[in-house]
Amino acid sequence: MTTKKILNAYKNANRDAVVESEDPQALIMVLLDELLRAMRSYVSLVEIKDSDVSRKTDQLTRSLTMLYGLQSCLNFEEGGEIAENLFRLYEYARVQLLNTSQTGETNDTHVAINAVSEIREAWSVMEPSANIQNVG
Repeated sequence: MTTKKILNAYKNANRDAVVESEDPQALIMVLLDELLRAMRSYVSLVEIKDSDVSRKTDQLTRSLTMLYGLQSCLNFEEGGEIAENLFRLYEYARVQLLNTSQTGETNDTHVAINAVSEIREAWSVMEPSANIQNVG
């Protein structure tokens, strides 16, 4: 087994353990990481004009699925304005991805990626004991 395969297996095992845990903050972090990875990969494939439609479709689908997962985790009753703003941000990212799929223009999707990156950074510095179930 190559080193790359071993590292990927470790990452996947770690990711699976987080998903099975009851730590919502860790789950949100995994979703955000996977979203950013898929969005960046998709944009890269579009920009290099990769002719493999299935690869692009796979990354677009992964991105949209992660966005749906993040949106469906939001608790609007207790999260209030923060939850609403996160929903809008995720919706913006979704619309930009769909626009990129139709036009091939990636500038606005880069803006969405940067915004999601900022949210991911905010989650990473949040106190683990913070009650995030109220927001996400």
